[in-house]
Amino acid sequence: MSAELQNRAAQAVEMAKGAGANEAWATATQSRDVEFNFRDGSLEKVKDTTSRGLNIEVYADGRYSSHQTTDLNPDRLKSFVAEAVAITRALEPDKFREITSAALFANRPGDDLDLVDAAVAALTREQRLDWCQALDRIATDHDKVISATAGVYDGSFELASISSNGFSGARASTYCWYGTSVTLRDQGERRASDGYYAGGAHVGDLPSAADVARVALDRALSRLGSEKGPTAKTTMVVDSRAAGQLIGRLLGAASARRVQQGQSFWADLVGKKAFSDRLTIVDDPLIPRGFGSRHFDDEGISARTIPIIENGEVLNLYVDTYYGRKTGMEPTTGSASNRVVDPGEKSLDELLAAVGEGVYVTSWLGGNADNTTGDYSLGLRGHMIENGKLGRPVGEMNVTGNLKDLFGRLEMVGNDIYPYSATLSPSLVFGDVDFSGA
Repeated sequence: MSAELQNRAAQAVEMAKGAGANEAWATATQSRDVEFNFRDGSLEKVKDTTSRGLNIEVYADGRYSSHQTTDLNPDRLKSFVAEAVAITRALEPDKFREITSAALFANRPGDDLDLVDAAVAALTREQRLDWCQALDRIATDHDKVISATAGVYDGSFELASISSNGFSGARASTYCWYGTSVTLRDQGERRASDGYYAGGAHVGDLPSAADVARVALDRALSRLGSEKGPTAKTTMVVDSRAAGQLIGRLLGAASARRVQQGQSFWADLVGKKAFSDRLTIVDDPLIPRGFGSRHFDDEGISARTIPIIENGEVLNLYVDTYYGRKTGMEPTTGSASNRVVDPGEKSLDELLAAVGEGVYVTSWLGGNADNTTGDYSLGLRGHMIENGKLGRPVGEMNVTGNLKDLFGRLEMVGNDIYPYSATLSPSLVFGDVDFSGA
């Protein structure tokens, strides 16, 4: 961890106190992001960006404000902080704004989350280019391929956070992703396309570039001959990757902020059986090498596993300190870490066999979900399920309904958790879902 980041955060807090703030919280960050894009056999774009910044939260005479700067020069930082304190003093008081209680800093876990891989920093231009070429070579190995775009993305992130009431914490992480998107010639002027990407905190966690490209090409090939989907009420099987996105929509309204603002269908659900007893979700920030893993959240609250839903019963919401005071709820955390859906025992093939007939969703294409009501309308592409197996590809169809009702009709949960996400979900099976064809 950069000692400079820690020093700058500590200096900013002292500057704020010296300028008259009652309390202050400063967070200094540094990141590097590298991107290689390879299109149709040639390197198209290279981008290497390093950024630094500091955020300071100022508490002065019952007033609060937050300010950001990218200039960490000590002299200019001092004037920036002084101005931030002056601005804060001109605002209206907010009795609910208080610095995080030191009691919430206690019992911070010391688990080694293993989020930094030295191999990421050691990546060379040659290695990134080799991956791009390997992705392209496999992805274009079919006579129907029109074009393929490969990408390699890697980088690092560091953070140091210090408060005037005793918090001090730092964290660092690395990431590396690669994958490809493939477009194929279909019947007439039609095109078929799909892609696949994989990533992790460690380079060694990734499948080979060739394997990733094969998945991308196979997914694109499976779209050939896609037809308009039917209008029907039937069973829906959502593959593990798309299921994670659906879980994200479900939990998007599961916060004290949304509830307090009247923008959540989760209002009054805590302590109630709201969903299928097959649905269990925990927020777990302590998964080694997890995409959302951390020892503390943005408010300094010590990390712990939080059960959100257990066998359909809502146990907790995402509650930050501010909206916790407004709603009278005990703070849990204000932001999600790793959201983990409890898996079942059946493989995807076993789920399809058990379903027999229905629609298999591989990806969502636009649409929306209303956080206030839970109503949704989502475009999709996928396959018909015929005789317990994947049948013809379909698209140009929508699925509509209500998220609360939908997850009340969750019938089966697979064992095939999609690993390349902070939302770790297996395939999900829902009964009596409304589909409309184009």
